[in-house]
Order: sequence, then C-alpha cells, then structure tokens
Amino acid sequence: MSKIVLITGSAGLIGSESVKYFAGLGFDVLGIDNNMRQVFFGEDASTEWNKNYLLSVYKKNYTHFDVDIRDRTSIELIFEKYSSDISLIIHTAAQPSHDWAVNDPHTDFTVNANGTLTLLESTRKYCPQAVFIFCSTNKVYGDRPNYLPLQEEELRWEIDSHHPYFKGIDETMSIDQTKHSLFGASKVAADVLVQEYGRYFEMKTACFRGGCLTGPNHSGTKLHGFLSYLMKCAITGNHYEVYGYKGKQVRDNIHSYDLVNAFYHFYQNPRIAEVYNIGGSRFSNCSMVEAIALCEEITGKKMNWSYSETNRIGDHIWWISDVSKFQSHYPDWQFKYTVKDILQEIYTNNLHRW
Repeated sequence: MSKIVLITGSAGLIGSESVKYFAGLGFDVLGIDNNMRQVFFGEDASTEWNKNYLLSVYKKNYTHFDVDIRDRTSIELIFEKYSSDISLIIHTAAQPSHDWAVNDPHTDFTVNANGTLTLLESTRKYCPQAVFIFCSTNKVYGDRPNYLPLQEEELRWEIDSHHPYFKGIDETMSIDQTKHSLFGASKVAADVLVQEYGRYFEMKTACFRGGCLTGPNHSGTKLHGFLSYLMKCAITGNHYEVYGYKGKQVRDNIHSYDLVNAFYHFYQNPRIAEVYNIGGSRFSNCSMVEAIALCEEITGKKMNWSYSETNRIGDHIWWISDVSKFQSHYPDWQFKYTVKDILQEIYTNNLHRW
C-alpha cells in the first residue's frame, strides 16, 4: 500500500494545493473538509467547486470525508482505519478571520484549538511516527510588529535598512503580552499544542506561521483572502475598501505552491517541534496601494475602491517574514512566485469564473 497523506481543509486554498501536490507524487490522499468556509463567509466563499474538481481529477487516489474536525468520534474512526499507513498530516482547516472571530468566539476557538487537539491526539494514538504539519499564522505575534520603528514612504510603510528585522521578522519575536485578536488567541493555543505534542511525545511536528497565503484556488471574500478578493473586485468592478494606515500597510504574499513545496521539504527530513515563519519575505511583498496598481495594470481597468480611516483591530501595519531559519534547514527550497506572478495567475485562472 502506498503512503497516505491526510489533509484537513482539503478543499481550501492550501489544502487543495496539498492534494494536487501529493496526489501528483503518487501518494494516496485523504481529504477532510465540511465546507465551513461557506458557513463563515457566505455562499461566495463556498469551496464546493474545488472539492468537486479534486474528486473528478484525482479520483484514483483522493478520498473525501465531509467531517468536522471537532467531531472526535468521526476523526478517530478515520485515523483508526488507516492508522500507521498515514505518514503525513497537513492541518490547514481553520476559522481564518480575525474579524469573524469576534461574533462567535466559541466556534472560532473550538475549530482552531479543539479541532487541532483532536487531530494531534488521534495522530499520537494511531500513527505517532507520522509527520504533523500545522498551518499557523503570523497573528500569533499579535500587534507587536506595529511597535517597530516604521518609516512612511510614498507607497508603503518600511523599516530602516539597518534594523535587525529589515530582511523580515523572525521566530525570536515574542508572542506574549500583546493584543492578538480572538482569532490570534485561538491559533496561539493550537500553535503551542502542536509544539508541545512534539516536545512532550517526541513527535515530528512543525508550525508554519504564515502571513498572506494566496493563489488561484482561493475562494477570496471580504473578510479573508486579500489578493484573491482584491483581484475579484478588479475583474468584476465590485467596490473594495481599504482600511487605515493610508493604504500603505505591507504584506508579504506566498503562493500556495511555494508553501506546500516547503511542507514537502520538511516531510522528507522532519524535525521535532519546529516553528517557522513562512511568507513571501523580501522576494514577494506589497502594500495595499501597490497591489491595487498591479491589479489595474493586469486587468487594464481602474479599480472601484475607497479609503476608510478606521484601521482593523489587530491588523499589522508592516509584515515581512524572515524565512532564513527554514532556508537554513532546507537549503534546496526556493521561491517560484512573486506578487505580480501571483496576481497574474489569479486573474488568468478565475476570469471565466468571476
């Protein structure tokens, strides 16, 4: 029997990219996804289209389970059935929006924290030798990055080139005593659990603390999926609102392929209880106004957008990841997609759908 990869959130952006990547390598893939994204963000955010695509293209080695990761009985039955044949768990399922979490903290916390615990405990029980990869977030650092000595430039906020974080923020930044948002708090709980299962039980776990994860298969919505939703508005002419910081807030953006490729490098030579900041770094980043200009350049039309002085609570003014720790552990891994490449691909792949 070939090795099995179990992927949660398998119809989402990173989950579906993982399905394609590992199915393409000949792995048998188990996908767990109950389309909670539609519950969170409405019909437009449904991942049903992506699930159907995966089932049609990878019918030989993709099995889908319409299961909630909080359902311990159902999750344990899946793990028990495949047990030690499971060699890798990629956990991407989440409530992913800090704006949404405020309205239903119980759902946010149980999905992000309790769901992760259920998966970790099932892994420990049935396939303790498997590699466990968790999609964490840079929101575990809360708003601490906003206290960096930022400088205002014409199109973006920036940091002095002599500052230790100029090449990006690394894993030494504290996650303590800072405002996280409720979403950030639930992801901190999950992140620390993943580390603890690694250290306490000597399991091969890794937290990948991502910033803006993006790509053409993102069901982007107003509350989550920055580049995807921005390009969707650029194509459709729908209104887009920029919140605070003069539209100069900076994000690094990593293509879903580049991230999943990093997962594969970790899987091939895993470590115990690792933590990596992962994002586009200096290779792939932009401010809001820079991203709008790129969308206008690609679509050939002006965007319908406006500016609100009120910034979103817990929003980062400037985030660029320092990925040098991961690169030092896995020197063969490298970026493939810049921000412009990503936006061009989102445009090309979704023009007919939007």
